[in-house]
Amino acid sequence: MNKRFQVAIVGGGPVGLGLALDLGLRGIKCVLIERRTRHHRIPRGQNLTQRTLEHFYFWGIVDQLRAARVMPPGYPIGNVNAYRSLTSEYWHAHEGRETVRRYFFQDNERLPQYQTEDVLRSKLATVPSVEQRFGWTASRLEQDDKSVRLDIADENGAKETIEADYLVGCDGAHSTIRAQVGIERGGTDFDQVMMLAVFRSPELHERLKRFPERSTYRVMDPALNGYWQFFGRIDVGNGFFFHSPVPAEAAQRKDFDFQGVLEKATGFKFKAEFDHLGFWDLRVAVADKYQVGRVLIAGDAAHSHPPYGGFGLNNGLEDARNLGWKLWGALAGWGGAGLVPSYSEERRPVFKETGEDFIASRIEAEGKFLNTYDPAIDREAFEAAWKQKEIEDGRMAARYEPNFEGSSVIFGPPDGKCSAHGAHMLKARPGHHLTPQPLSNGRDIYEELCEGFTLLAFDVDDKTVAAFEAAAKTLGIPFKAIRDTYADGRQDYESKLVLVRPDQYVVWTANAAPASAEAVLRKAVGKS
Repeated sequence: MNKRFQVAIVGGGPVGLGLALDLGLRGIKCVLIERRTRHHRIPRGQNLTQRTLEHFYFWGIVDQLRAARVMPPGYPIGNVNAYRSLTSEYWHAHEGRETVRRYFFQDNERLPQYQTEDVLRSKLATVPSVEQRFGWTASRLEQDDKSVRLDIADENGAKETIEADYLVGCDGAHSTIRAQVGIERGGTDFDQVMMLAVFRSPELHERLKRFPERSTYRVMDPALNGYWQFFGRIDVGNGFFFHSPVPAEAAQRKDFDFQGVLEKATGFKFKAEFDHLGFWDLRVAVADKYQVGRVLIAGDAAHSHPPYGGFGLNNGLEDARNLGWKLWGALAGWGGAGLVPSYSEERRPVFKETGEDFIASRIEAEGKFLNTYDPAIDREAFEAAWKQKEIEDGRMAARYEPNFEGSSVIFGPPDGKCSAHGAHMLKARPGHHLTPQPLSNGRDIYEELCEGFTLLAFDVDDKTVAAFEAAAKTLGIPFKAIRDTYADGRQDYESKLVLVRPDQYVVWTANAAPASAEAVLRKAVGKS
């Protein structure tokens, strides 16, 4: 007889680990299948946003994550942009994600992905409802309208078939799960080979002291058509990684001069000890859908792009949080037929715009900037444009505000759509992330939110709250009401009633009782 689970997750990187943890902490019986037994020691996925740290807070491991960082506590996470090389007189250290800190409950963080995975694995080992199968590979799957069956084999040749209510492929850009259910991917292929070097160099660390302390150093070379060269710190004083566009034939040459590319970008010679050298192709890709029947995809299996701007891992973990509570609702019986499909409906448009508008279009815009302005030809025009570019770069974090206004399980505006574009506000808006605010008991609202749906009720009569409580009980929805005064910052929400779903996105707002509390909750869980 096949071993039965509620959810099978293929891929044990941070997205698969995060999804397993999100489900396991809710008591969902899961199996996590990962062919690797050891981490990749390449320091990718380092920049974790404030939103991502909120996930770790709700998973109960935010302190462990911060303790695992390699760089000193408080070391700046932002970046330096330099023209032509790191010796240039033209550079700026623009504002970054600190500009949106007010709108989140946690600070952002920086650490290598393998450190993040260690924290997730350690926590997952304490969750009894999750079975971990490291060293196992997934192969053939089949599904019907009730379950999914998956063949797996371990590294010693042992074979097994498992069965689950749902299967989620978190198995990377070359996902076998995505391929088996026939999901296609499209996007922008830049036909550009990139090099990656991981190295140690105390000498480079010393030379970078000409700049303010930062974690990333980006070089804008006019010869590279807007493609980035960038150095990132792994620690402070020694470890770095470096990405750069290179000629297509570089990947076939055994004598390729990695050191020469590094020194051209820095503008000076320095000693480096290499730990890893490799190549990758620059492309942005997004799946045309994230679900086929009972099979779903998340993370790089659903969307992939170059490591520009720290969007990849953060988007993948947001997938996990979005999908986790919806699978919980479906399996627990309080989620309606529209709840799980709303995952693809919400997340796919966000990443499509992220890839097109925040990555591909930025490469194109920077190529145009470098082809238009040159200080050797017109210094005054270049300096004015360079100053304006610093301002625009600093606004990037503020413009990136993923929201689900067009979702079928959100009471968004009539013309709302799910988008990566938006504006951060204190106002509670359906489809948008809830901003933190203090309560009169001295705690933050985020510290009082429940794992299910939370109704914020400010100076609202007991009858209105009781109607929601009764409706939630009737529908079996996990629910909590937080009562408080409409003062001391809470009035910044501009609504006395705010319904918040399990991933801290606002579902519905009002200043008076709805005609039917049950109708509000039914739509929020995909039953309308």
